[in-house]
Amino acid sequence: MLSLEESLKILKETNALIEGHFILSSGLHSSRYVQCAQLMSKPHKASKICESLAEKIGNNFSEFDQILSPAMGGVIIGYEIGRLLNKETIFSERVNGEFKLRRDFKIKKNSNILIIEDVITTGKSSIECSKLVTSNNANIAGYACLIDRSNGKTEIKDKIISQVQLNIPTFSKDDIPENLLSIKPIKPGSRNI
Repeated sequence: MLSLEESLKILKETNALIEGHFILSSGLHSSRYVQCAQLMSKPHKASKICESLAEKIGNNFSEFDQILSPAMGGVIIGYEIGRLLNKETIFSERVNGEFKLRRDFKIKKNSNILIIEDVITTGKSSIECSKLVTSNNANIAGYACLIDRSNGKTEIKDKIISQVQLNIPTFSKDDIPENLLSIKPIKPGSRNI
């Protein structure tokens, strides 16, 4: 299993952990952003982090039937963890702003579903996925992600298994520090695309 230092080194080498002024999908502002797409675009580096996360998942969630990931960011991570753990993996997509199962994906009644995404900040995408699980009369086995930057302030009340926990302060638009106000903000997330 990779240490925190080894994981952070990979995130920085792949430009997955960047600095600037970012508007997160939650609307909050931050001076650091985790762009897991950069990590996943370098499979030889991403595989190390995914293998470590898969080991943690295996140690914490013994019984689950399927993986559900939110599009866009969770698709590749969900696939890779599913491949490593030999689990079927599906993903949800936004249709008119709401997560839906498309592409003939199904969640079987009474099955146990592990929800995996790239980064959890507020937990909104994972909670939306959990509603899909319960509306299909299935059970939530747990939550996992590559990066947990929620600082325990997520809507998710269950344990989150992550490869890396990062404490990255966020700010409301009325509480942005001076050093960020001088940097033009960018909105790198995919929620409102």
